[in-house]
Amino acid sequence: MVLRLVLGLVIALAAFAVAGRRAFMLYRIGRIGQPVEPDRTRGAGKRLLAVTTEVVGQRKLLQWSVPGAAHAAVFWGFTILLATIVEGFGALFQRDFAIPLIGKQAWLGFLEDFFIVAVLCGLAVFGVLRLVQSPEREGRRSRFFGSHLGPAWLVLFMIFNVMWTLLLYRGAQINTGNFPYASGAFASEAVARLLAPAGRTANDVFETAGLLASLGVVLGFLVLVLYSKHLHIFLAPLNVAFSRRPRALGPLLPVYSGGKEVDFEDPGEDDKIGRGAIEDFTWKGMLDFGSCTECGRCQSQCPAWNTEKPLSPKLLIMALRDHAAAKAPYLLATSDEERAALPKDVLAEAERSLVGPVDAGGVIDPDVLWSCVTCGACVEQCPVDIEHVDHIVDMRRYQVLIEAQFPKEAHTLLRNLERSGDPWGRGAQARLEWMTGLPFEVRVLDEGQRLPDDVDYLLWVGCAGALDENAKKTTRAVAELLTEAGVEFMVLGGAETCTGDSARRLGQELLFQELAKQNVETLDAAGVKRIVVTCAHCFNTLSNEYKQLGGDYQVLHHTQLLSRLVAEQKLVPVHPVDAAITYHDPCYLGRHNRVFTPPREILGGVPGVRLTEMPRNRETSFCCGAGGARMWMEETIGVRINETRTDEAIETGADLIAAACPFCIVMLTDGTAVRKQQGKAPEGLEVIDVSRVLLRSLRDPAQD
Repeated sequence: MVLRLVLGLVIALAAFAVAGRRAFMLYRIGRIGQPVEPDRTRGAGKRLLAVTTEVVGQRKLLQWSVPGAAHAAVFWGFTILLATIVEGFGALFQRDFAIPLIGKQAWLGFLEDFFIVAVLCGLAVFGVLRLVQSPEREGRRSRFFGSHLGPAWLVLFMIFNVMWTLLLYRGAQINTGNFPYASGAFASEAVARLLAPAGRTANDVFETAGLLASLGVVLGFLVLVLYSKHLHIFLAPLNVAFSRRPRALGPLLPVYSGGKEVDFEDPGEDDKIGRGAIEDFTWKGMLDFGSCTECGRCQSQCPAWNTEKPLSPKLLIMALRDHAAAKAPYLLATSDEERAALPKDVLAEAERSLVGPVDAGGVIDPDVLWSCVTCGACVEQCPVDIEHVDHIVDMRRYQVLIEAQFPKEAHTLLRNLERSGDPWGRGAQARLEWMTGLPFEVRVLDEGQRLPDDVDYLLWVGCAGALDENAKKTTRAVAELLTEAGVEFMVLGGAETCTGDSARRLGQELLFQELAKQNVETLDAAGVKRIVVTCAHCFNTLSNEYKQLGGDYQVLHHTQLLSRLVAEQKLVPVHPVDAAITYHDPCYLGRHNRVFTPPREILGGVPGVRLTEMPRNRETSFCCGAGGARMWMEETIGVRINETRTDEAIETGADLIAAACPFCIVMLTDGTAVRKQQGKAPEGLEVIDVSRVLLRSLRDPAQD
């Protein structure tokens, strides 16, 4: 008994010393990060709810049923099995130790054994999944591509060791008469039956050996966790608690430095614009990097990675994490002399540029950074709420605003936005051309005029809606539908300028703020309160991001308003539209803003329409490839994203591909044109906005 106690305490003290040293080191690395924006630490109630649902409830993980159930079994198993650790340490001092009050109740013994078995089943599932989805077999298609597979297998082995040593110890305890549960512990009882023939003396040895082995493996696992990607066991609850609520999608964060928003009209001398070095990230960013589980869910959904581009959200976070850990000794050094004495590899790490060609020493290759379409699929899928898009845009901000390094194709976009207020460089005089041919007059707000009381909505036409030929058809259709429904609306005409979405996601925050402030001044001067918009990107910017600049409006996407008008029977589709239709969810309407149902309600209410979903839809919709300012940049690496999405639409057998965003319609139209040239799509296949399908049903389809 004394020997068992001494050995147990020595193992515990050694493990806690090593683990404590590592934990303190990780804490110091986290403190390298900059302060976070104030909202991160507000709203304790909603943050506690997030931890409850996402960590305890495993909400995101269970969206993938098989691996989610396996992970839930292991997570809940370890939570319940904390009781066995308490029992194990207690047994060092008293062989028949039982937890006070509940330690001898059969239900607890049953729960402990049930979750031992559940964890073992979960480990078997994990093992099978890793073999089936092995990167050696699947290559880039494997979500484990690039993950640290050796340590992952080691962790599974360690968890297995925790379980079997626990069963050995508990089974032997039953045979020696020291087990606290008279019944309920079915798995331990089964092991006891196997060990019983060995006799009392042998079972005494098995009990001691099993107890010490169990505690040793658990404590060894603790140390391993702190030195591996399984650090997420401790960091995930914190990362979820301090994550953006309700999600890190929709609006981008403004530029923060030192925990305060940067005033671009009068920036401080010490303000950091974007992230140009690992120490420029906030402590929440550091927490993100350390929380990555390397599960590859983000990677499996990323449109860039799935079209053979170098961006993997997982590998990007892993690279930042590894760089932070390797550079930490340099950053934590307190003097030049201490830094000079550091190993050469640490000094070399400190010299690496955060963004630059990898073969020249960069941590993040520019092709990785600029491949992102900011669709948010990575953020949507991440079970620990890592904010990939925010980190990517922050690095872009530094590259654009400080280094002036960005894809050459974006120069034209930025020049046109600066000079003409639209990406095409057409200017204000062209913003009324879309009205040509309408059978009624569209009311245009004069300069200095306030919106009349009889006007229900300002129709925000947007750059594409005013200037792109396909998008003009959508604008005209929406104008006709609103007029048919008796909805009074006006437009700004030449007073409207680009919302700045592409500039902001490119990283040109200064230009975004100039455009946005101009629009907010125009809208406020006109007394605008309610806006209807046809572009998903304008919708997201006006409804979410203009609030950061004082522009608070009730913004509806045209599908939301049209769906309501149909439900109120102010628009009644009567003419059949005999067509098979598949609907593409725009990322900035669907995933970013949760508008999934209204477009489907409209299409489902049109007589003759046969609506078929693509395999990837709603939250898992595959991007068209236009987001993140990629609309204006040539796609030269891998397969074109829009063609991949077009192929999915074609495979549904659709006659019409419906969308609800001009960017998506441009990209999918280009994709269908390519496939028609290749003979892989029917000549009659058409890409069309949802509003135009509805309009066809309100009048003779032949007139469209």
